[in-house]
Amino acid sequence: MQRIDFKNSRKTILIVEDEFINQELLKNFLEDTYDLIIANDGLEALDIVNEHKHNISLILLDLFLPKLNGKDLLKQLKKSDELKNIPVIIITSDIDSEEETLNIGAIDFIPKPYPAKGIILARIKRIIELFENRQLISETERDNLTNLYSKEYFIHYVEELDEYSDSKMDAIAIDISRFHIIVERFGSKFANLVLIALAHKIRDVINKLGGIVCRKEEDTFLIYAPHITDLRKVLDDILDNLFVNELSKAKARLKMGVYQDVNKNLDIETRFDRACFALNKINNNLVDNIAIYDSKLHEKEMFEEQLIDDFKQAINDKEFLVYYQPKFYIQKDSPELTSAEALVRWNHKKLGIIPPSIFIPLFEENGLIQELDNYVWNETANQIKLWKEKFNKSVKVSVNVSRIDIYDPNLIDKLEKIVRDNKLSHNELILEITESAYTSDVDIIINRVNELKALGFIIEMDDFGTGYSSLNMISNLPLDALKLDMLFIKEAFKGNRDTKIIELIINLAKKLSLKVVAEGVETLEQLDALKDLGCDIVQGYYYSKPIPAIDFERFLGDK
Repeated sequence: MQRIDFKNSRKTILIVEDEFINQELLKNFLEDTYDLIIANDGLEALDIVNEHKHNISLILLDLFLPKLNGKDLLKQLKKSDELKNIPVIIITSDIDSEEETLNIGAIDFIPKPYPAKGIILARIKRIIELFENRQLISETERDNLTNLYSKEYFIHYVEELDEYSDSKMDAIAIDISRFHIIVERFGSKFANLVLIALAHKIRDVINKLGGIVCRKEEDTFLIYAPHITDLRKVLDDILDNLFVNELSKAKARLKMGVYQDVNKNLDIETRFDRACFALNKINNNLVDNIAIYDSKLHEKEMFEEQLIDDFKQAINDKEFLVYYQPKFYIQKDSPELTSAEALVRWNHKKLGIIPPSIFIPLFEENGLIQELDNYVWNETANQIKLWKEKFNKSVKVSVNVSRIDIYDPNLIDKLEKIVRDNKLSHNELILEITESAYTSDVDIIINRVNELKALGFIIEMDDFGTGYSSLNMISNLPLDALKLDMLFIKEAFKGNRDTKIIELIINLAKKLSLKVVAEGVETLEQLDALKDLGCDIVQGYYYSKPIPAIDFERFLGDK
């Protein structure tokens, strides 16, 4: 077999022709423009194509060949997934074979004797360009792993469906619950097998319904289909015999978010955003695995979008108000004001007071919590400074430090600047770090807390008992206090009073030389019980709800 040099950028044509004169004629026509490979029989041609399939741009194929004739060679090429897309032009004097060879898979037909050189070159150039454009489209049209539509082409086909159909349509998003666990436990190769199996099953089920499917990202699939009345059956059909044999260990659970009877006046991205929005609402739900986007979700989404849009201006206009809830040390004959907690409220200029239970989770989800925390820290530090000047008293105040703050490489510098600008001691700011923040990247958390503690900040673990921190980690952290979540207090004192859990936590804290703070204390019964159990500090409506700074000053006068 002749030696082929594919290093240059010219296109390569394989000429399969056993007659020397015809070889020379074609070489004379083409060699100035293309690199040429000559095969003298069908078997030699098949070997060349298999070896150099990624480099051959076109095959010129005679039908009457020794060893393997042209029609049989063409059939073999078209049966192969790897070779079928190489364009083939038939060159023959057998005009009657044109229809048959085109039906087998030839792209064009050049008769013998050959037409003018210019005609042959024009046909070859056009076909190579069409082939390469088709290859480019094919590569961008399909997801490499699952062979589903790519998102870009999926959206294009959705537009076409809308243009030619007046049917009610549903936008659907499906993903695998906790897919990252499958990747971590069994590796990416196995996870890819799961995705491929799921993709094929979704495509089979949805194709029967007249819909189309794409893979949006890792384990998320988008579906556009005529309105489906029985979503549960569709999900069951997809799951049927899906995770069997080697995939059975995945034990995967699918979730589906649906925007039904879409508003076709909305852009396509927005329709699927709504399906994904519904999907995200059941992310951690172990009971429901289908969520429908409805008017309530829509109103909630619009409300949340408004809050996000208004956030920057609200910061600038100081619409966020810092309230203070007093904290009392109770292990004396009379309770003693020991500190306060800074709690943020939003007095929206149009919507009025917005509860923190609404905007705090929202801002935690989208990252705005970091800017809000910085705002509260600055406002609180300035207030401590004002109280020191007015009352000649130092009031320690606790502020929340969210998980995203912990990962901020500039956290130390920010807090140092706040302390310095307000002429405070480090221990006048108590940093409350929620227990759940300690459950990931433990080394980073411990190092950061050590840095803060070394500077003199007081550190409390907030909402203790609601997360998953280990006893070993708590013993390694330089904490000053554990703060009991108010749900502990409510549960312990409702119905049959049972304070065993609280007693255990307080005993644990004493073993570790930590103070215990209880929030949500509302009754004298709760206060007396906590005092008897050894709780150090309490806060709650029994003493005061969170109040503006000016109202808090009465506690400073009473101190």
